[in-house]
Amino acid sequence: MEKIIEEDIKKGFPINKIRFRFPPEPNGYLHIGHVKAIYLNFELGKKYKAPVYLRFDDTNPIGEEKKFLESIKKDILFLGFKWDYESYASDYFHKLYKWAIILIKNNKAYVDHHSKKVIQLQRKTPIEYGIHSNYRNRSINENLYLFEKMKNGFFEEGSCVLRAKIDMKSSNMNLRDPIMYRILKKKHHRTGNQWCIYPTYDWSHGQCDYIEQISHSLCSLEFENRRPLYNWYLDQIYEKNQIRPKQIEFSRLNLSHTITSKRKIQYLIEKKMIPSWDDPRILTISGLRRRGYTPTAIKNFIQEIGITKRNNIIDTSLLEFRIREHLNKITPRVMVVLHPVKLVIDNYSNDSTEWIDAENNPENLKFGFRKIPFSKFLYIEKNDFLEKKRKKFFRLSIGNEVRLKNAYIIKANSVVKNSKGEVIEIHCSYDPKSKSGKKKMKEKKRVKTTLHWVSVRHSIPIEIHIYHPIFLDRDPNRENFQKHVNPKTIEKIVAYAEPTLNQAKKGDRFQFQRIGYFYVDTTNQNCKEKKLVFNKTVSIKDKWKKIQNKNS
Repeated sequence: MEKIIEEDIKKGFPINKIRFRFPPEPNGYLHIGHVKAIYLNFELGKKYKAPVYLRFDDTNPIGEEKKFLESIKKDILFLGFKWDYESYASDYFHKLYKWAIILIKNNKAYVDHHSKKVIQLQRKTPIEYGIHSNYRNRSINENLYLFEKMKNGFFEEGSCVLRAKIDMKSSNMNLRDPIMYRILKKKHHRTGNQWCIYPTYDWSHGQCDYIEQISHSLCSLEFENRRPLYNWYLDQIYEKNQIRPKQIEFSRLNLSHTITSKRKIQYLIEKKMIPSWDDPRILTISGLRRRGYTPTAIKNFIQEIGITKRNNIIDTSLLEFRIREHLNKITPRVMVVLHPVKLVIDNYSNDSTEWIDAENNPENLKFGFRKIPFSKFLYIEKNDFLEKKRKKFFRLSIGNEVRLKNAYIIKANSVVKNSKGEVIEIHCSYDPKSKSGKKKMKEKKRVKTTLHWVSVRHSIPIEIHIYHPIFLDRDPNRENFQKHVNPKTIEKIVAYAEPTLNQAKKGDRFQFQRIGYFYVDTTNQNCKEKKLVFNKTVSIKDKWKKIQNKNS
């Protein structure tokens, strides 16, 4: 992209005339794929000190809502970008209409009464010529008269359209007399009922770029075949003293095990597979934010994958690596037990509570220390204990020693089981001389494993949401994507945390030691009564190889 712009500058294009735009449709939330376009336009704007327009492509009143406008602006600001101008395609409806009349007067457009289905059939295929419409040779005056009637609401929806008169023999299907206007008797979120005809994206897109004097119109690769149409429309209105926009394409961002299609996300919502557009299981920017992803990590990911001309699927593990890398530096460590089993230290006093110093983040000493309570009765994770030690199992087992994080070395001696034979208590002894933080002596015992824990009496219950891939297939963007939906995408767990988390508030991030990174969110987003929930952002280690091996 930079090379193309630099070449234009070398050929004499004035650098102070460079302009970019990001043109989202307000019919859904932005997703991870949009971040690539946002990043590209705004970063190029910074590099060339050029203005960036946020232009909403609101040419279809069906599905467009104010809430989508607000979410788009919120997401761009979240990513750390700010637009110079805010505009709407609807700002230019009058101008677009006047230009359409000019095309009719130049015998370059006509009103067609065929249905959408018939028009599609007449276009044929790329290997055969299209069929001219019966209405293609109408007189200019008749077309002007009929187009005026379309504008005034005389015709019903679907009864006629305005088409450009280009080339029905073109191998590029986009040039086979494309539709410029269709009748939609729907209320527009900005213009109300003022219009009942609305321009298509192909007609409005390039002309809006021209009105705003956008120098470089950056589009995803699916618009490459439409570039000849983009240029043909510009040819009809271009004046030599104006900047002529140049369309440049780049590949879409496709991630494994997820979808970014608004239509498919809407399907998931309608089928109640997810409750909303900001659900943390999907990769909308709002969903990523609620899951705890940081703008820095997201932008680092986009920068790493780069801008290419070739479509491919990026592994989700790369995105997760970047968020894990960033959170490791900025989050405090705490101890939380998800699946508890009680641990009793037999030779520790019943009434004693020892407040132990613990580092908040060894990667960043500025985080300082905190006090955590240690007592006779603790919780550890169930899967950190085996009654009989197995090969390569280095955690706690009968007769085996481990260290409790920030505290002492313990040795398991016996267990208590319930009527089902399940271990409900582990009885241990501790070494009072093995406390963490003391100067290590040569003769001091060493153990391989350190376990996290919480004091039973001081622990607080917290609600945790653990998310799993919403699709089992690596590439669910193919047909019948519904078949690949994972039936178990969320686990809701009541876990036990150290008392530090009593101070947690919405927007905080933590590393739960040995488990993963978590973000403090609220449940019942649309209700007055909200409670805190800890959404799992990402695991401590990459989980995707394990998932892919399991599925294969």
